[in-house]
Amino acid sequence: MRRLNLITCGESHGKYLAAILEGMPAGLPVDLARIHHELWRRQQGYGRGGRQKIEKDEVEILGGVVGGKTTGAPVGFLLTNRDFKIDKMPELFRPRPGHADLAGALKYSQGIRAVLERSSARETAMRVAAGALAKLLLKEFGIEVLSHVIGIGTARVPEETLSFDQIKKRAAASEMNCAFPETEKEMVRVVSEAMEKRDSVGGQFEVRVSGAPIGLGSYVHWARKLDGQIAQGLMSLQSVKAVEFGLGTHLGTIFGSEAQDEIFYSKEKGYYRKTGRAGGIEGGMTNGSELAVRATMKPISTLRQPLTSVNMKTKKPEKAEYERSDICVVPAGSVIGEAIVALEVADAFLEKFGGDSLGEIERNYKGYLQEIE
Repeated sequence: MRRLNLITCGESHGKYLAAILEGMPAGLPVDLARIHHELWRRQQGYGRGGRQKIEKDEVEILGGVVGGKTTGAPVGFLLTNRDFKIDKMPELFRPRPGHADLAGALKYSQGIRAVLERSSARETAMRVAAGALAKLLLKEFGIEVLSHVIGIGTARVPEETLSFDQIKKRAAASEMNCAFPETEKEMVRVVSEAMEKRDSVGGQFEVRVSGAPIGLGSYVHWARKLDGQIAQGLMSLQSVKAVEFGLGTHLGTIFGSEAQDEIFYSKEKGYYRKTGRAGGIEGGMTNGSELAVRATMKPISTLRQPLTSVNMKTKKPEKAEYERSDICVVPAGSVIGEAIVALEVADAFLEKFGGDSLGEIERNYKGYLQEIE
């Protein structure tokens, strides 16, 4: 059973987006400016559409926080849309290939408008807000989460290992959330080419987690494996089509002696690894190494030169609908992915060290660290 439970509601062009996050312990200091910064980050990146110039995503906290600290009650978030026009928008009849339009309209016996308004990635603003709170919780225990873009279209970062702190510093200064300036230039070129062709482009991002202790997650039941939970969370992000940990698919091309992370011990470090081929997770549990997970996003489905579709009223072939959209969302996707991973790691952390208050969790965590030394 999850310790953190997030539910969101609202439509892309509805009046509000809202979320309730249940399970946060009492006593966590809430930095609203930090939450707003994460929402700002989600709106950045070369290739975003005009909607980002209209909206200034900031949330109001409706409950669960008193005097700047969580109370243990569910935390409520509310984001007001400036671009509120859902009741004035026309119905649509030509589903977009690659989108939820057709299957959603048939499944729920309704028009495409209702489907795209909810299936839109606008919903992820609330996941970023909740993920920012999860990051604040993790940081109390020395656990940090970051993301960076490693590929857009044919532009890809070099096979060069960077430390967590190097990525954190470099990516923060990048419009594309990329840690390699020369690759960033190539990424901008690829997005510009797609823009000229009235097309879209996808790519890949990586999320890393530093400071997670050994033993988050579990091997005892499939549903409690942390890599499975993280993969499910990332696969729920719009446009994500593949998730891999550590060396990922490359592990299928090498021998076992090259694929595992050998174990070492010292009094200063305790148990540790010199490599991160497994991505920091073994048997569904964190192994003490830095957690590394990558997600691949397909090009978004709304195209300025629409693909062939079928008019659902006439059943005749027509070009798909076009709604205002982005060209590339991978930098934004990386920020959302960061929030998703933070929520999953925080959930596993609370499962392991859970208590009703921050002080109780701190005592539990300190005792565990002393035990495994």
